[in-house]
Amino acid sequence: MYKKILVPVALDHGLSPKTLTIARTLGGVDGHIVALHVHEEPEHSVRAYVDETLMKKSFERANETLHEKIDGHDGVQAEIVQGHTYRSIIDYAQTHGIDCIVMGSHKPGIGDYLLGSTAARVVRHAPCAVHVYRSV
Repeated sequence: MYKKILVPVALDHGLSPKTLTIARTLGGVDGHIVALHVHEEPEHSVRAYVDETLMKKSFERANETLHEKIDGHDGVQAEIVQGHTYRSIIDYAQTHGIDCIVMGSHKPGIGDYLLGSTAARVVRHAPCAVHVYRSV
């Protein structure tokens, strides 16, 4: 069983019941689950035109939304970081001693084979086990 499990969360999708079930199963009775949302900042060229206050409010709103989506899921800790999605997931796993990452993935299209999806990049670079649930 894994002691520390990371479940990346996209706010537009929320916390998948299937990935949460997988994480709970892999963690057993003593497993600790962290639901992580990566809040991406605008590209540098766009950022020059965006007010800093607006970016701060956007982060705060994302944090509130994350906590709302986690509400009612006992034993799940909500965390939010800023950065690039796959890199931030890997960095969080390294920094916090994560044993396993459980994440969902869509059915790959041609673009994913050429560029690689977030899940594929996490699988390639993660410092720990990764369990990918592929929805149909």
